[in-house]
Amino acid sequence: MQASITNSTTRYGWGAIILHWLIALIFIGQFGLGFIMVRLTSQRTAFELIQLHKSFGFLLLGLVILRIGWRLGNVWPALPRSVGTLERRAAPLAHLALYAFQLALPLSGWALVSVSMLEIPSLPFNLFLMPNLPLAESDAAESFWAAAHWYLAYAGMMLVVLHVAAALRHHFQLRDAVLTRMITPSSDDGAE
Repeated sequence: MQASITNSTTRYGWGAIILHWLIALIFIGQFGLGFIMVRLTSQRTAFELIQLHKSFGFLLLGLVILRIGWRLGNVWPALPRSVGTLERRAAPLAHLALYAFQLALPLSGWALVSVSMLEIPSLPFNLFLMPNLPLAESDAAESFWAAAHWYLAYAGMMLVVLHVAAALRHHFQLRDAVLTRMITPSSDDGAE
């Protein structure tokens, strides 16, 4: 059977799989890049990495919006019968929290550069000028959004660690298909 771009009732399609792993890679990479760029002594290198961080932040925001639309427009595979009641109730909340953090982080970063007194333009991948959000510039606003972005980053990474731990638990301890269905796409007829 040929793999499908859309989901089936038992597995994810290529669309969801590619978006999931691309967003995961960028989200985790952004954390590492952010961690490094604020600790550099070279202002030139720091500036270049900040521009790269902003570029990937805007890309992440667009991909997450696309992923949410994809999720709303596709059937979603049901959890295996072996999954308990508590986990069945917690899984949608955990996914909702992941989406919320994946939206809030780039938005808080965009707000941060928008209120900055430095007025450094955002040039995603040096392709175009990204306009600032209509927020008033001030040192107090910059401090607020910097703190919000920092706390959201660490809380988001903790959520990612929990998500990975849950996936690994399903794969190695429970030995169900929760992880593998996010790696192997559905077939066109929806059969596994």
